[in-house]
Amino acid sequence: MHLLAFLTIAFTVLLFSSCGSSSGHSGYINRSYFIRGQHYQPMSVNQALNYSEVGEASWYDESKWFGFKRGNTSLGEKVQPWHISGAHKTLPLPCEVEVTNLQNGKSIKMRLNDRGPFILGRIIDVTPRAAKKLDFHQDGLTKVRVEVISVGDGKHKRKAKRKKRFLFF
Repeated sequence: MHLLAFLTIAFTVLLFSSCGSSSGHSGYINRSYFIRGQHYQPMSVNQALNYSEVGEASWYDESKWFGFKRGNTSLGEKVQPWHISGAHKTLPLPCEVEVTNLQNGKSIKMRLNDRGPFILGRIIDVTPRAAKKLDFHQDGLTKVRVEVISVGDGKHKRKAKRKKRFLFF
């Protein structure tokens, strides 16, 4: 009886501990870094909360074997085939953004948890599922608008203040 209770408690603890962030960070990350000899200085949280940019988006896939073996993001999180997430060079991580495909008007909200794309002229990389939802998976590239919704996790999360729009008749 005691063994069954112990195993039940141990299983419950393991189950719920896997629900937390696997990245080991608290809040957000905006430290500078070097990639391919290039220095990148991420924005401050205040700068990011006012961020909106139009540019080219691409998608990336880190599948190794039938989509099950994936890489880790810059935050140390596992990338899975069903995730809707993306990468940005200079926004603090993690960050929630709205990405709008300007070619067809489709829009999604996604978590940015990785760095990239490191190709000139591109402002964001998204996962294959995000590219499918934005309807540019077949094309590989599209023109998008990226707007920050919030920066950080948990008690450190800060939301962007958007201008209220009123309709006048």
